Amino acid sequence: MKYQFAEMIWHEIRDAAKAGRVAVLPVATYEDHGPHLPVDTDVVLCTGICERAVAGMPEDAVLVPPVAHGYSPHHMDFHGTLTITWDTFIRYVKDVCCSLAHHGFERILIVNGHGSNASPLDLAARLTVLEYEGKIHCASVSHWDLRRAKDKGAELRDSDYGGTSHGGEYETSLYLALKPELVEMDKAVDERSPMSPSFRTDLLAGTHPQGSGARLVPYWSSQTASGVMGDATAATPQKGEAWLEAAVGGLMDLVRELRDQPILPRRDQH
Repeated sequence: MKYQFAEMIWHEIRDAAKAGRVAVLPVATYEDHGPHLPVDTDVVLCTGICERAVAGMPEDAVLVPPVAHGYSPHHMDFHGTLTITWDTFIRYVKDVCCSLAHHGFERILIVNGHGSNASPLDLAARLTVLEYEGKIHCASVSHWDLRRAKDKGAELRDSDYGGTSHGGEYETSLYLALKPELVEMDKAVDERSPMSPSFRTDLLAGTHPQGSGARLVPYWSSQTASGVMGDATAATPQKGEAWLEAAVGGLMDLVRELRDQPILPRRDQH
């Protein structure tokens, strides 16, 4: 059964929508990831996870071509960053989702691969639901927030809090599992956030246990000299394979849950 949206003939897409398959849309960005990783890191990781997940459940989902450019203005001090203005980005992703809804897909899952895409993608998903007056489900999730990924992260990580942030142990390990020939591990560094606890982040652990989980995003170059925010030196291909398997399994769980989630009617009280 075909699962790649771009490789399907139009009537196959029609039939996939009628069958209730979930449209899975990867969204990432191109930006610096330290001296050891290519600028396509977010795109490679996000699409790699989505590709494997949908390939394992073609009867339940189709893989939509990725939106590869995202929202990264705070990374522009580092060469290679490509950014889209926030409003253009939200409208672009919403237009893609509304196109899918127009063709009959009632359940759409946006899978995010870049931290600062999260808020715009939440809005794009919510605006899509509003555009279709609540008659569809459109949700967004970052791949590191998938439950299986977090559980496996806690089990296997060697770095302490902050070590699995941008370009750190988690992302570097995943890239080693997917495209090891492009990783220059001899240049990997361990560089951490200079921010106080409430403003530090860790992809797999979430907010700092001593902080308030406040969101503060200064220019990236003011926080890191290398572009890394984490411990890339702790990365291994073995961790990457385990984390990739966990993220893929977690995404498959979520796709099935979204497919089974009823679309309940509105109760307009006017």
